[in-house]
Amino acid sequence: MKYQTRKKAIILLEDGTIFHGKAVGDKDGKAVGEVCFNTGMTGYQEVFTDPSYFGQLMVTTNAHIGNYGTLKEESEADSAMIAGLICKNFSYTHSREAADGSLQDFLEESNLFAISDVDTRALVTYIRDHGAMNAIISTAVDNIEGLKAELKKVPNMEGLELASKVSTKEPYYFGNENATYKIAALDIGIKKNILRNFEKRDVYVKVFPYNTTYKEMSEWNPDGYFLSNGPGDPQPLESAVSLTKDILEKDHPLFGICLGHQVIAIANGIKTYKMHHGHRGINHPVKNLKTGKGEITSQNHGFSVDRTSTEANKDVEITHICLNDDTVGGIAMKHKNCFSVQYHPEASPGPHDASYLFDEFMDRVKKAKA
Repeated sequence: MKYQTRKKAIILLEDGTIFHGKAVGDKDGKAVGEVCFNTGMTGYQEVFTDPSYFGQLMVTTNAHIGNYGTLKEESEADSAMIAGLICKNFSYTHSREAADGSLQDFLEESNLFAISDVDTRALVTYIRDHGAMNAIISTAVDNIEGLKAELKKVPNMEGLELASKVSTKEPYYFGNENATYKIAALDIGIKKNILRNFEKRDVYVKVFPYNTTYKEMSEWNPDGYFLSNGPGDPQPLESAVSLTKDILEKDHPLFGICLGHQVIAIANGIKTYKMHHGHRGINHPVKNLKTGKGEITSQNHGFSVDRTSTEANKDVEITHICLNDDTVGGIAMKHKNCFSVQYHPEASPGPHDASYLFDEFMDRVKKAKA
């Protein structure tokens, strides 16, 4: 073991509950955010760099984290996006020959604090019973009252706008500029693998900042529009909702994933809500109501589209249902060229059962362009 003596550390939940662990590495540290858990057995690097996790303390349910190191090309963003890491067993060494670094190096380069040796089964069970909540992880184990005071200052995820924290500051391009199709993507937390999925479908993507207007997007004359995944509550995203309404009014092909899906719902007058503890993992079953087929999907969201509100909307139909709790997994507009899903068809990590959704969107784009 690299570190024979490691500092004690704690997880302090906002309700006062404490879980114990040890700091990863040999330095003091601290991190705050909403505590959540991911049930994936692999893909930790993709999870840690997913912008949808911005502002959250990640609990990994896999007992061993770091054992296969990291590889730069597997990151979903240019840096780590989680607020901090909580795990059971942390591997300081890795065995994958293709790796270009250890997870410890990755954490240090990202200035990310992590704690291990935590009873993650007990912690996850507690979150499932009591719901996601803010927490602080720290090596200041003898300053509980000070940590409690600090934790009280952390804003609640409900009502929190985070897209602006992870969105690109300036537009940029992805793919082959001579591609057949052009897609304008709103970056409210976009993952790189979404862009890769478009690229391999003969698409040139222009990625726009979170507060871009329809006028600014349409000047590029794209063949279709895309709303990305991202962190935080969809309700404060007024500019994205306004943009969506303008796209819908013109009836351009429109596809949304995760946070983008929620924005499309809000643009249609459908309610969203904060979930008890969210969906985060790579084995979530979804039913496609049009085909009757099941899909195993990658999911990462703490907010959801209200089912009753959706069913009451005469212009929208539910296309997919999350089978674990019957929540809305996907919607489509009946009279507009628009559809969206709550889960992640680009996976990374996860299965590729839902990658057909990119093909479905491109079919819509091709028909609209013909």
